[in-house]
Amino acid sequence: MMAFFSGAQRFLRQSSFVVASHFTSTRFTSTLTSPKLFISGLSRLTTDEKLTEAFSPFGQLLEAKVITDRASGRSKGYGFVTYATIEDAEKARAGMNAKFIDGWVIFVDPAKPREPRPPQQPQSQPSGAGFTVNKTIGWCG
Repeated sequence: MMAFFSGAQRFLRQSSFVVASHFTSTRFTSTLTSPKLFISGLSRLTTDEKLTEAFSPFGQLLEAKVITDRASGRSKGYGFVTYATIEDAEKARAGMNAKFIDGWVIFVDPAKPREPRPPQQPQSQPSGAGFTVNKTIGWCG
């Protein structure tokens, strides 16, 4: 019985190593096609200035932007940095991925192009009885 468990443990360790090493090699061998990077895992306290300070040693930084909530003005926990060249962005990606900023581990990945938003639906008109239709809840007054 003990031999079964030690064999199972050995199998799990080897298979998780293969998965982890495959993931790591896939993640780091891809080349960038744009000098813009997506930064995730940012602290709510990280500002544009702190992002600029952290990423400027890797090359000519054109922009560093922390995305904030419109209503509260607080960071959403991610941002973007844009370099003058793809080579600078590659250096920054290699140098800053899984590093700490403001006590949080950040992840640096290629930025994806922004997907177009679907057109907005027109607002529903009130019915003659004074009720409006709220499509997520139902009838409300």
